[in-house]
Amino acid sequence: MKDKQLAKIRDFIFQLFHTDVTGHDFFHMERVANMAKQIALKENADPFICEVAAWLHDVGDKKLFSEPDKSIEEMHHFLESIFITNSQINTIDMIIHSVSFSKGRIPETLEGKIVQDSDRLDAIGAIGIARTFAYGGADQQMIYHPDNKSTSIQHFHDKLLRLKDLMHTETAKNIAFERHQFMENFLKQFRKEWN
Repeated sequence: MKDKQLAKIRDFIFQLFHTDVTGHDFFHMERVANMAKQIALKENADPFICEVAAWLHDVGDKKLFSEPDKSIEEMHHFLESIFITNSQINTIDMIIHSVSFSKGRIPETLEGKIVQDSDRLDAIGAIGIARTFAYGGADQQMIYHPDNKSTSIQHFHDKLLRLKDLMHTETAKNIAFERHQFMENFLKQFRKEWN
């Protein structure tokens, strides 16, 4: 039953995000879902809830949806149609509402912390670098400008370099360390080439 539900959720997410060019595409959702499942298994959390919430974590994001509330409502109808229980939907909602970096929330449950860790891991390292410039380009941002704080390079300092120290689980902390080092090396090389 759970495998069939996950397959339908995957298809639902594909329809919503397969044309995204901001770095919040279907493959981002897939990576976050796979990471959340892996971390859940290592941290003794509920792998099904973690995977489902990770697949759905960007549904209703105001920077991706013109009508966020409507997209959440449609997600609820979809989840009910595939027999996700009301209790599970409430848990998933709670996780989704606490994942975002900009909201500054710390999830209350281990499953929420795992999904937040998984999303943040996808924002750092080589993939994170690529996603930063994809989003910057889609948002009309410059790559870098010495006198402009609204650039893709500035985003590393405003957010990405802080994520390593905001991980909740030991599993995520270990993965984040290597990815953080890769970003530091990239920025060092970028500065060297810029000057």
